[in-house]
Amino acid sequence: MEDKEKDNSINDTTLNSITKEGEGEILDCIKDTEEEEDREYSSETVKVDHQPTEKLETEAHHIQEESSKDVSHVTSAEDGEKIGDDLNNHEDISKSSLSEKTEDNQTDPKDNTCSNKEEGLVVDGTWEPIMEANPGKASVLTKFVKLKSLYAVSNVFHRLSRKTDVQNDSDENNKNIKEVKTDERESQETTLEKDQDEGKNKKEASLSLESPKSIAMKGRVVLYTRLWCADCKEARLFLRKRRLRYLEINVDVYPGRKLELEKMTGSSDVPRVFFNQFPIGGLNELKGLDESGKLQEKIEYVTSQGPSPKGPLPPFSGEDDVSSRGIVDELAVIVRKMKESIVVKDRFYKFRRVTNCFLGSEAVDFLSEDQLLEREEAIEFARKLAKELFFRHVLEENTFEDGNHLYRFLDQDPVISQCQNIPRGIIQSKRQPLVEVSHRLRFLLYAILEAYISEDGRHVAYRTIHGSEEFARFLRIAEELQRVELSRTAKEERLAFFINLYNLMAIHAILVWGHPEGALDRRKLFNEFKYVIGGCAYSLSDIYNGILRGNQRPPYTLIKPFGIYDRRFKVSLPYAEPLIHFALVSGNRSAPALRCYSPKNIDVELVEAAHDFLQSGAFVLHVDSMTISVTKILKWYSVDFGKNAVEVLKHAANYLEVEKTRTLLELLNKSQLKVVYQPYDWRLNS
Repeated sequence: MEDKEKDNSINDTTLNSITKEGEGEILDCIKDTEEEEDREYSSETVKVDHQPTEKLETEAHHIQEESSKDVSHVTSAEDGEKIGDDLNNHEDISKSSLSEKTEDNQTDPKDNTCSNKEEGLVVDGTWEPIMEANPGKASVLTKFVKLKSLYAVSNVFHRLSRKTDVQNDSDENNKNIKEVKTDERESQETTLEKDQDEGKNKKEASLSLESPKSIAMKGRVVLYTRLWCADCKEARLFLRKRRLRYLEINVDVYPGRKLELEKMTGSSDVPRVFFNQFPIGGLNELKGLDESGKLQEKIEYVTSQGPSPKGPLPPFSGEDDVSSRGIVDELAVIVRKMKESIVVKDRFYKFRRVTNCFLGSEAVDFLSEDQLLEREEAIEFARKLAKELFFRHVLEENTFEDGNHLYRFLDQDPVISQCQNIPRGIIQSKRQPLVEVSHRLRFLLYAILEAYISEDGRHVAYRTIHGSEEFARFLRIAEELQRVELSRTAKEERLAFFINLYNLMAIHAILVWGHPEGALDRRKLFNEFKYVIGGCAYSLSDIYNGILRGNQRPPYTLIKPFGIYDRRFKVSLPYAEPLIHFALVSGNRSAPALRCYSPKNIDVELVEAAHDFLQSGAFVLHVDSMTISVTKILKWYSVDFGKNAVEVLKHAANYLEVEKTRTLLELLNKSQLKVVYQPYDWRLNS
């Protein structure tokens, strides 16, 4: 009896909280649950029939008819629990029957026709509430059934569809990507499905940057390169094809190594390859050894003999790095002494508890004594420190005032302290302008692109990047963003800076937190992985939707990232830039290629990125079937491209080939086309 009373009290509390939110929010939760369960291989189509889907829907309809007889009699908590058990039983029966049908039909794991429901997903910080299909609270279940009883059964169908796809996908990894399909399956495939399969095969067949079959070596292969060198790119490809792991030293990133190369070889020409301490030569020498058959002898030597101290050594931490030898900021030294002297504790302010704060009068007392200043001079000095973003008012009511006002150091803010680029507190180096930091960030991204990214920009060597000195240098540059000035920079500078930063930040997030497996993990990564930039915390979603999209609402949400009084709102672009959707990379295989963007050529570079992405399979016109296959990016962010579907297609047509653009515009004006949204591949682009 006591347990039942506890359950009833919990149910009442839960029901009251839901009632306050309104019945409309419950329906939204149900809808999002439906989308979440069907997120992996679904695609929205217009006027496209799929035979496998009809079979599954028939099975689900049978379950729905039986379940609707039971749910219509729910009148108490005990009845609600009984319905939950019935739903579970139906689910078990459905799984067995569906698995038998799936085996008989030999469903291809690449086929996306098992479900044509709209995909529920989290895109760059989208808030997506998840609600279990069968809650354990009887009163909530009663409310659930009264509002939308059929959704409980439809979720069973979605789970079955999803699990079938996931199981097939795991089996697919163990098969050859060029496996020949049966004649029966080929007869059922449409032209669109064949094109999609061919695109997947091309991606899988591309050269992996991190092949697990690399030759085990005791020695070290060193490759000297420089930026924007065609022979260096060919030398990298040559070594990868021979399955040789190599250490790359870019003489543009490490200028001191250019002198080292001249001493060892008498020339600074690159590319230059070393096997341990012995110079092999450049690209032509490598090809000559390969043609003569002598290269295998060299490979056997480096695999059996360890590296010599006389040979080239890996770059050490901070080598030739401006960030490591920055000028110490005298103000930062004073702030460090202030943190050690004044009392930082939790206090009450305007009927609320404020953590990790200090009084304005305490700061004035310290500065007066430490800097030998009069009280008015100490107040002005404190305002200068606040403007330099060392600390701020807890409610941002003023810059700095003497008295009982409460202030908090930047790195002791509960939100900013969780940012990934402030692990050691406020940096001691002098504050740098955004133009300088952005230039070094851009230069470093060029080096990372050439060394650790495939030539087409679609595959990233994450494991190699994680242990590289280039990535360590990026982390040091990221720390300089803590107090950088953003508001006075030009639009083009901000646009290029935030695109490059977003892409590098996404790589950092994947290396630290891992690649997200589902919608909840994606939401967490895009919303909670943050950098402090110019004294404010920015998540990946904040940069994507708040800055680059001009403070537009993310897909499937009702709230804009920044409020009017948010300091980050001043940094946002004046209007949304549609082409950024073809430049931002989040570590997914369906994302655009990774590039580097500069302020001077940002417009041209964004147009080129749109051309390459849309023409590489993200926008396909099938004239025979009057069908357009497009990336789901155009659906999620359609508001940035036009007011309706026709305007979106016309906008994307600007970045196709001339003949395809002319054909598409003629068809849009004369006839009605079918639109198919391609399944989005969330797998890691490694």
